[in-house]
Amino acid sequence: MELPQDVLMSIFATLEVPDLVRAGSVCSSWRSAYTSICSLGHCKPQQTPCLLYTFDSDGTKSTGLYSLVEKKAYVLPLQDLPNRHIIGSCYGWIVTADERSELHLVNPITGEQIALPSVTTIEQVKPIYDDDAAAANGYKYLWHTGEVTVSDSSSILYYKAFVSCDPSMGGGYTVVLIHNPYCQLSFARAGEIHMFDLTDPKVAPKIVMGKVKDFLYENIYIVEASCGNLLQIWRSDDLPKGDVPEGDEDDDHSFDSESEFDSESYVCDTNTIKVHKVSLTEGKIVEISSLDENLLFLGHGQTLCLHAEEYLQLKANHVYFTDNNELYLFGYKNNHRDIGVLDLENFRREEIVSPQIWSNWPPPIWLIPNPRRMKLASH
Repeated sequence: MELPQDVLMSIFATLEVPDLVRAGSVCSSWRSAYTSICSLGHCKPQQTPCLLYTFDSDGTKSTGLYSLVEKKAYVLPLQDLPNRHIIGSCYGWIVTADERSELHLVNPITGEQIALPSVTTIEQVKPIYDDDAAAANGYKYLWHTGEVTVSDSSSILYYKAFVSCDPSMGGGYTVVLIHNPYCQLSFARAGEIHMFDLTDPKVAPKIVMGKVKDFLYENIYIVEASCGNLLQIWRSDDLPKGDVPEGDEDDDHSFDSESEFDSESYVCDTNTIKVHKVSLTEGKIVEISSLDENLLFLGHGQTLCLHAEEYLQLKANHVYFTDNNELYLFGYKNNHRDIGVLDLENFRREEIVSPQIWSNWPPPIWLIPNPRRMKLASH
């Protein structure tokens, strides 16, 4: 007996993406329910984050997606990701910079791409044209220490990008770009771009909490917990030998000023993650010892705080992390990646999967799959 479409759609709305795709392949009736639920955006809202990465396949780079729920990897039909910088992920989309530093929104599942305003719309970037003036041959980048001529400014220009809402739903979304110099902000929306220099006295952002440290070598994240509290997370890693900030040479970092730093073998491992609860009324932070039933996803993409009861395959009071040290991200393309799971109770580190299934470049990033028109082939 065939189930009614509304019943099928109610069942499908409880499924994780891989199960949803498999269900849509059973028969024409189930396929119709699958197509309807994806087009309407009524899929399971608590999709578990996956790890987006590239890997070597018969001498060529391919794109993969590792499911934490199934502990299984899938191949994605995305060919040019290995040649790009990835500077952010939100709502199942990633923000990439190609070999000419041009930005695109990319849906890794469907391969759909949306071009963002040209890099030359950023005030500090000026094009260098060929003799026929048909195309830019490079860029002059107006750095705060002077003018630099580069052919690919991605590694020195971009820090991170965010998307305000799902681009699959049409217009109305905004892309926020953090870039040099001095971590300025640019906002792109509907083909326009606006830049705000937060060091300009004419711009008066509302500051709810002042500076909490005099010197920062950590990555700092801000995220809302499932209970509504605002959290600030400090993440620090092992610094290269000879690269410890002045006045901070303590036992927490290996420091040998006389030994030569080997950049090819250096691994930037996360060694400490501290979680603080932010009090907006008092303007201060308080370190907390546990996330209780919450868990964190940290990295160069969207920061997430999830409730373990809604993600049964994930572990409470754990931090799932990928690379986020900017110098290491852009400057050490062949080095081993900093990816793992940290138990905040005993500070033990686990591997996501062993042996490593991803290539070291571009660095893997967390992604919540967007089920629209999703097709996966078993890897």
